[in-house]
Amino acid sequence: MTKTKQMRKVWARRTIEAPTPEVWQLLIDTSTWPVWGPSVRGATVNQPELALGATGTVDTIAGVRLPFEITAFDAGCRWEWRVARLAATDHVVRALDERRCEVAFGVPVIAAPYLAVCRVALQRIETLATERPGVTA
Repeated sequence: MTKTKQMRKVWARRTIEAPTPEVWQLLIDTSTWPVWGPSVRGATVNQPELALGATGTVDTIAGVRLPFEITAFDAGCRWEWRVARLAATDHVVRALDERRCEVAFGVPVIAAPYLAVCRVALQRIETLATERPGVTA
């Protein structure tokens, strides 16, 4: 379900040895965003959970609090947002099998340098997903 039309994006991807639901939970739990997101200090969502149309704020490492809106949301596999009214990151998780998934971040072409930050985030997500109790590689 998408609220806004798709724009051309560039992608960073990583295969993670963890079940898709574990990784998906990391992507939608705002309390984990500062742990895996290098540019995030904190976040709040104004609804009980992340969903299409949800709004909130994200606190950046620069000390700036910015509004966000979830513009696309497919439970269990994808969400996309606008930050400060600008198209931002697309977050995707896709099962490869029961124990592995691919995680990808897409950014608008104009923001291609941000892929370096996304690659760090993917590595951190992998670490969190594979070091959590009950998750084995």
